[in-house]
Amino acid sequence: MRLRSWLAVALLFTLSLPAAANSKRVGDLRVYFNALPTTELTPEVARQYGITRSANRALLNVSVRRGEPGADVAVPAKVLAVATNLAGQRNGVSLREVRDGEALYYLGNVPINGQDTLTFEIEVIVQGQAPIKASFRQEFFPQ
Repeated sequence: MRLRSWLAVALLFTLSLPAAANSKRVGDLRVYFNALPTTELTPEVARQYGITRSANRALLNVSVRRGEPGADVAVPAKVLAVATNLAGQRNGVSLREVRDGEALYYLGNVPINGQDTLTFEIEVIVQGQAPIKASFRQEFFPQ
């Protein structure tokens, strides 16, 4: 239940930003994405969902929706991601599917080195659709 609340807040955070910053729309599909230090999760939520809380870990959250916001539905997908730091070091991000009622999210974690900046490259594959590619840059200031 707490993960649902956290993910709902994360999705609302994503939706409150400019559309180009944390979402990409292709046809009737929209991919939402964000990342944050895992230290922002409560210990209980992290433990319940097997997420490592650490000042050296960031969490990538991706969701795929079909339809207009407010009337959209979650869409299953294959999600691939790579994170690159400012030194050019690339890390593949292994994402796992999390279903919570009608919500569907893809979560993965990636190492960060204290205050860090990562560029995420995401590829979303929905059956019967051309792959959707997106990228975004995120600065991390873990506590």
